Amino acid sequence: MRYILSMAYEFTIIIPIYNEAPNILALEKALLEFIPIALKQTKVLFINDGSTDNSAVLLQTICSRNTEFSYISFTKNNGLSAAIKAGFDLVQTNLTGYMDADLQTSPKEFNQLLQHIDNYDLVTGVRVNRQDSFTKKITSKIANSIRRAFTKDGMDDTGCPLKVFQTTTAKRIPMFSGLHRFLPAMVQLQHGTVLQIPVQHYPRNAGKGKFTTWNRLIGPLLDCFVFLWMKKRYINYKITDNS
Repeated sequence: MRYILSMAYEFTIIIPIYNEAPNILALEKALLEFIPIALKQTKVLFINDGSTDNSAVLLQTICSRNTEFSYISFTKNNGLSAAIKAGFDLVQTNLTGYMDADLQTSPKEFNQLLQHIDNYDLVTGVRVNRQDSFTKKITSKIANSIRRAFTKDGMDDTGCPLKVFQTTTAKRIPMFSGLHRFLPAMVQLQHGTVLQIPVQHYPRNAGKGKFTTWNRLIGPLLDCFVFLWMKKRYINYKITDNS
């Protein structure tokens, strides 16, 4: 394992990796184009979620030649929620970003989100001109409608992987399997503030998507009931005085 974070950095981008070997070198290039123009001094943390292809070797290679890159590897595939939680647990910078490895969103658009993060707990992208199949767009639209009806979070596109958090907020989010779909709602449970920003969406040029109709539609529906259970029992308090 290679994991180094310096206090000189202000912003850490978490990128979960599961069998994304065909994308990793292109991802390296995109990140290296973004880092010099980033509004905050930026570090990248890859979470290798038990990949069974050549992803681990490629991550070792790109992290060995870029001081801004670090990685951890799970012993087995634990799922996206676990990878995000591991990132939240390990980040030491004041700001935490999240993006997918498929490059359907560009790291350069983090600057749009970073412009607003000082005034919010979470700034999240909303994908415009979706470059996905008709089936994927329809199931995503239905899933978002169902989730909004349950959570009342007002979010248009929680599936957009481009997000920037105040790290203190991210670390307080209780993560369970499947709840990565509810990150804005989980921030709102803490009485946190959320802003949506339009971002461009691009076709997947390499690798394969990891989600099926089941985990884009049926899975999120079941997870809505978990969220409602948590919302009813979530503990919030404010201290008015102390000695």
